[in-house]
Amino acid sequence: MSELLDGVRAGRVESVPGLVEPLTAADRKEALAALKALRTELRGWPWGRWRERGQIQRALVVAGAGCHTGAAAAAAWLGARDLREGSRLPHVLLLDLLSDREPAWLGDVAHRLAGRASTAELDYPFISALVRLSGCPVPATDGYVHGWVDAAAPRDGLLASLREDPQVRVMVPRLFGTAELPRPLAWYNDPAEPHHWPSVLTALAEEGVVERRLLVDSSVARLLRGGVPGDLVFFLNLLDRLALTPDEEREHISDWIAMASDGTSQVAGHAQGVLARLAVSGVLPARSLADMSRSVLFRSEKKLVRAQLVLLGKVLRADSGSAGELLPAVAEAFGHEDTGVQERALKLVARQLSAVESGLRSELAAAAALLSPVHRARATEVFGELPAEPDPGPYEEFLPPAPEPVRLEPAPATLAELVEEVAALVIAGGDMPSFERTLDGLVRHAHRDRTALADALRDALADRWWLDDTAAHHRDERFSRLTRGVEVVAASVLGKVSERMLSQANARGTASSSCAHSALNGVIDARLWEAAHLVRAKPLPFLLATPTWSTGALDPEVLVERLAEYQRLRATPAPVDFAQALLRVRRGRHPETARAAAALGTPEADRLAAWLIEEGTALPVLGRTGEPGAAGASEPTEQSEQIERSEPSGAGRWWPRSRTKAQRLLAERRERLVVHREFPRAFQWLGRTEIRTRSHCYHWGGELTRSWPAVLPEDRDTLAAWLLPEVVGCAEHDQRAGAWWLPLLAESGGPAGLALHRALAYGLGARHPEDRLSAVDALLVLAARGELDGSLLGQELATLVDSGPVKLNRLTDSVRTAAATGAYGTVWSVLRAALPALLAPGAARAGTARPGLGEILSVAAECVERCGAAEEISGLPEVAGRGGASRVTAQAARLLAALRSESDQSKPKLT
Repeated sequence: MSELLDGVRAGRVESVPGLVEPLTAADRKEALAALKALRTELRGWPWGRWRERGQIQRALVVAGAGCHTGAAAAAAWLGARDLREGSRLPHVLLLDLLSDREPAWLGDVAHRLAGRASTAELDYPFISALVRLSGCPVPATDGYVHGWVDAAAPRDGLLASLREDPQVRVMVPRLFGTAELPRPLAWYNDPAEPHHWPSVLTALAEEGVVERRLLVDSSVARLLRGGVPGDLVFFLNLLDRLALTPDEEREHISDWIAMASDGTSQVAGHAQGVLARLAVSGVLPARSLADMSRSVLFRSEKKLVRAQLVLLGKVLRADSGSAGELLPAVAEAFGHEDTGVQERALKLVARQLSAVESGLRSELAAAAALLSPVHRARATEVFGELPAEPDPGPYEEFLPPAPEPVRLEPAPATLAELVEEVAALVIAGGDMPSFERTLDGLVRHAHRDRTALADALRDALADRWWLDDTAAHHRDERFSRLTRGVEVVAASVLGKVSERMLSQANARGTASSSCAHSALNGVIDARLWEAAHLVRAKPLPFLLATPTWSTGALDPEVLVERLAEYQRLRATPAPVDFAQALLRVRRGRHPETARAAAALGTPEADRLAAWLIEEGTALPVLGRTGEPGAAGASEPTEQSEQIERSEPSGAGRWWPRSRTKAQRLLAERRERLVVHREFPRAFQWLGRTEIRTRSHCYHWGGELTRSWPAVLPEDRDTLAAWLLPEVVGCAEHDQRAGAWWLPLLAESGGPAGLALHRALAYGLGARHPEDRLSAVDALLVLAARGELDGSLLGQELATLVDSGPVKLNRLTDSVRTAAATGAYGTVWSVLRAALPALLAPGAARAGTARPGLGEILSVAAECVERCGAAEEISGLPEVAGRGGASRVTAQAARLLAALRSESDQSKPKLT
């Protein structure tokens, strides 16, 4: 037994089977206890010994499998994550060692390993060998199926391999039941490729190795089930290779209809093609075609909608008797959002109207009320007098309720409540209010009784890595790289961060100028390190900067009360905490509160008084509308000239245009100097005049991103300028999740200026739908609060479309989504400012309309038809008068007609 343990410790995996085989049952039981102890020992080894540990683990896997007598225990040992670390089993050695076991035992181990989702695919060679040795049924798990597919393609070709595979008749049906398609099935698209699975399966069906009906029915069922579009392509390719007969297609009519109605675009297109063949051949009943059409005509894919109208036209020309069934379905397209689809449907109905009875004719005429006003004249020609439209009354804009900030709950009062919240925040994370309340609670309870707090935290956080025997310098190093939120404060309370580290981090201030992520995280980290230092050195009674509102804002009256309590307790405000408190209070609007602050007579209270009435120069560079400057420069910078011309820029602040150059430079130098002299180092990035572009940032996301808006809750335009590269990347470089902060800033305080509107413009043109939805949410929030400048946003959008970052198709999706909520007037206020520039042909496309212009004109026309705007749009009459049948011309004419119609009816113009 000792020889076996020595061999395992030496990592001699090849010798392990020979050392295990001579052992008796008692010897193996004794050896197993020693092997388990070695396994536990390996878990505590440092990462630096990874190579040695890996060799021992391979030997340990084989030795433990040989010493276990129970199938369940052996399978658990073989699949253990800490013994494998992603590596394959040494299956040749294991088979040599276990081949003398009972077949039932081997089959039990095989099925248990096949049921382990994490390792079944990786262990397929070993599991399949156990299946052959034991003669047990083939496992049906997804992992085993995936492993079979991976192993089924040797160099001499897939078809020859599957012909000889004894499992093929069992495994092929299971391909269609896996939750996810095995990866190799979609690797090749060329049917001539020897490993093209659809071609190989078709050949096996022709040879009778697998049943053709199984392949057809299973493929149809899988397409009906839906799934990842890339996976569904495999089943479409298989059906194409099988070349279904008319009888096979007819057997699945209801399935094709369901796919055409609800399937993915590609699946629906395939099903529509099959149904078109059946309909033209007279096999598809008219009622079934009508039911299918009612669904397909309202899909978002225009290609499918137009193809369906073409199909209906063909069927009606071939069989006019079906008009009674089909025309009501066509008439439902009168309410389609695309006026082009409405026009096609109206033409189709007009051609077949003479073939229907008067009752149906009246029904179709009533449906014509759904048509856009641009088609009303033609509908009157077709149906005669249309039913009178009900008076819709005055237009009413539907906007979401303006969000109201919620007052934060006080810090947890009892020690039990605090410890519970600390544990929840450390383990699962939380939002900004939870973070702020918990941080304040830690400071308060450490001031009252740090020993009691430490005892309670030690039990609640017993499983945290910094409470084990990790060396102190390792703990310090890991915390210096990432504070992990309130965890560093809790660790300090328990004495698990060294005094030296706390002093260094607090003195360093965690300032960083690499990117906006580092700067904002640096403020949060500076607060954490300061709190972690003071709970050990000089506990504060409470924090000054804890917000009073869910936006992160702090009521000035509350801050005055807190400073008065500090004065009573003879406590000295912490620099970072007080600086953050100032940034959370709105300045310039509280003269009475300023006088109350000045009456306290402390330096911090005097500073707050100056802040509240905006006196003196003790103010950082925050939230002004204007252009960026460069300290020490004698001439305007290229960057400042860009902003004056309203071109996109990554700059962080702007000065009013009316200031002279000398005034700008003087004020700029003074305020930047104040930031560097009077604010802690973590806030000195506010004095910079430029923002690094995203190319200088290596963050995939901030650890405390949801707390960023609370750093500057009353200066959202400044924060928007600093975060602008986040959302620029979503539009310019197709990056994801860079617009999440737009709704939060829309709900924050301070002016909604150029930076926020520019960020909103980029967000509306983002590549990914979730980012565009964030921008739409922000737009609606600003509109509901009366803070949206539609003209400014429209001009920014026109500039970004012209320069390239924002594409019209993405912008159209965003504004259509916003309008669909009922905010037609809001969307029109943006589009009317953007359209003159959008209607002008681009410089690179002189004389041609921009791609996607017709779609955005369609949204604009719908907004005007709904909200009753009446005004002149420069360039619109010229585009509408070009003639031809293009979508741009048609939608321009529609918009122009709507504007003139509202003007003729003397409706009040939208303001």
